[in-house]
Amino acid sequence: MSWLLVFPIAIPFATAVLAYLWRNGAEGKWISLAGSIGSLIASGLLMSAVLREGVIAGQMSNWDAPFGITLVADYLSAVMVVITAITGLATAIYAMGEIEARLERLGYHALFQVLIAGVTGAFLTGDLFNLYVWFEVMLIASFGLLVLGGSKAQLDAGIKYVALNLISTLVFLSGIGLLYGLTGTLNMADLRGAVAAVENQGLVTVIAMMFMVGFGVKAAVFPLFFWLPASYHTPSFAVSAVFAGLLTKVGVYALMRMFTLVFVGDVGFTHEILIWVSVLTMVTGVLGAAAQTDFRKILSFHIISQIGYMTLGLALFTPLALMGGVFYLVHHIIVKANLFLVAGVAQKLTGDTDLNRIGGLYKSSPWLAALFIVPAFSLAGFPPLSGFWAKYLIVMASIELQAWVITFFALLVGLLTIFSMTKIWGMAFWKPHPDGIEPVPERIPAAVRIPMMIPIVGLAAMTVGIGLFPEPFVQFAEVSAAQLLSPTDYVDTVLGVRGMAP
Repeated sequence: MSWLLVFPIAIPFATAVLAYLWRNGAEGKWISLAGSIGSLIASGLLMSAVLREGVIAGQMSNWDAPFGITLVADYLSAVMVVITAITGLATAIYAMGEIEARLERLGYHALFQVLIAGVTGAFLTGDLFNLYVWFEVMLIASFGLLVLGGSKAQLDAGIKYVALNLISTLVFLSGIGLLYGLTGTLNMADLRGAVAAVENQGLVTVIAMMFMVGFGVKAAVFPLFFWLPASYHTPSFAVSAVFAGLLTKVGVYALMRMFTLVFVGDVGFTHEILIWVSVLTMVTGVLGAAAQTDFRKILSFHIISQIGYMTLGLALFTPLALMGGVFYLVHHIIVKANLFLVAGVAQKLTGDTDLNRIGGLYKSSPWLAALFIVPAFSLAGFPPLSGFWAKYLIVMASIELQAWVITFFALLVGLLTIFSMTKIWGMAFWKPHPDGIEPVPERIPAAVRIPMMIPIVGLAAMTVGIGLFPEPFVQFAEVSAAQLLSPTDYVDTVLGVRGMAP
């Protein structure tokens, strides 16, 4: 059983080594693609085991919890690993058309696979110190991908990105040290009881706020989000897509895990703060998007806005709200990654991402226009797409609590999201190109165009499928929320596992 927990992490690491060794030829991208397929298979086997067995855990090298390294998967962890593998495969296919040979020789595919391994490790780890380690793996790989190519804009973005994320890491590591000094353990399952037994609960709340800040920077919540729109528009579109889909979600996942499993002693204080942080995140993100005219900058600010909905599900802290938060988390990864992939094709066709300098895409590429509408309308919450059900669950949870102000802002942000998406539609797709250039798809070689279109079509189909047949996904989110609110199985499985070393 424990090998199922190891394989989703080990496969991308092994792929990274091989891709780096063959980085100077065409073999590197094919190795990366094969590794991404292997990761998806491994994540599917893990998901199957979780659906069959419930929570599963493994102690590496047979060191019993809470003393050794624990890997653990419940419904939330498993689905995040699966969606990471799906995003990784989609991006690996897209990169075969977009990434230049020069960037491949610099190690793009190796860095990409290390990033996937870091994200997967963060979702599966069962102790805080190793969560810190996986954050560092992600930071190193993402910084390398961000500055790969060495343009001035990339280096400027990279400095801001690393500086602010290092501050986040420092706050997080300080919180880990204080928590270990207070409880004598860093195993998350063990912390459930250890934190509750601490006499000075006021100090526990202070430490909880440190974790909220540390994870809040990773998740890009208000007012800690300014590193994201300063950096996500600078690398290649494949990198932007995987960043947009996955990196901030690791921060949201960490918040969900810690503030349902460990820091639940002062919910009235911590989650009240989370509520208003979430509302401000939604509002400032969508207003920032409304003020932009660059395709990727608009999408970057919308990442911030949508993160607010996910953390709101945690903050409201009811079964329905958490169910909505989990559903939103999964839906958004697919939709947001796809929108950045569409932006990359639009840039190839028109030569720019500034909406004032491009146009004519609907006339010349109606297929791309249709594929943009699917994730764009889903992001805005149009039925019957996946985004409608995600927003519906969150709004219904706020109505259930009679939190009318929160309901108002959740609906208002949805309306403003429609404004941003229609602005992209009107300027990039509907109006003629300002220079009279017709963006003819045939100008892009088939070897570039086909790999870039395959993942866009696939992710759009997933968005439509989830929207048309939401029941199994809603049921899955319901079980995930129940496990978060009542983590008895998680704790018992982790602390009761013996002798399951790979």
